[in-house]
Amino acid sequence: MNWQDYIHSDETVLLGKPVIKRTRLSVEFLFERLADGWTEQALLNNYPRLTKEALQAVFAYVHATMKDNLVIFPGSNFRQAS
Repeated sequence: MNWQDYIHSDETVLLGKPVIKRTRLSVEFLFERLADGWTEQALLNNYPRLTKEALQAVFAYVHATMKDNLVIFPGSNFRQAS
């Protein structure tokens, strides 16, 4: 899965957040829905421009960012900058 075929970032769309191409559906928004308990089918039903392949690309994108250490999870040793 080449997530770049489905996801891009444009400063003029949602302040440059990664979104599904030709939509205003951000990766963040889709993950928030999933975290709230939405199913893949519910997302596809509610957002007709979203495809199963684009949703799969969201997971590939997140995997790539985590693999490259671009996502940081706060833990007990996490300190915020002053």
